[in-house]
Parts: sequence; structure tokens; C-alpha cells
Amino acid sequence: MYMAKVIGSVVSTQKDPSLVGKKLMIVQPIDSNKNPIRSEEIAADSVNAGIGEYVLIVKGAGARKADAKNKDNNRVRDVNDCSIVGIIDRFDK
Repeated sequence: MYMAKVIGSVVSTQKDPSLVGKKLMIVQPIDSNKNPIRSEEIAADSVNAGIGEYVLIVKGAGARKADAKNKDNNRVRDVNDCSIVGIIDRFDK
């Protein structure tokens, strides 16, 4: 699991069927001091995060499991490699 800040959104009219109906957000991975690390990524939003919010993201197999059902609650093949799975309320050190 990683921390990131949502910095934008992506609109795609042509995409894999497993991504239909999912909100795609641009996320900037961050460290615990909220400093940017690495480059931006696209993440499927499963928690309705908004631009400017700090979020938890998962990558790889964890991301596919987070979004493994379609809008009719049926299991689907998922091409997703990065998912937003939580919104960070605060950072405590």
C-alpha cells in the first residue's frame, strides 16, 4: 500500500470493458512528509476520492482484487494495475 495525492482525472471514451464505469484519477505518490516521489500514475478510484485529497493506493494483484467486480456485481477480468482504496484523514508521526 502506498500514499498519494489525487492531482487530476482522466477521461477515456475507448477503454477495456473492465474499466467501463470506473473513475480514473491521476495520483502523485508521496512520502510521509507529503513530498512527491516517483512520477504520476493513473489509478482506478474505488472510494470516490476527489482532486486534492490524500489517498491510499495499491498496485499489482491487490489493485485487481480491489476492482474485481463490475457495476452489476459480477466478477470480471480486470486490467487495472493501480487502485485507490482509501482516503487519508490525517497524518500522525
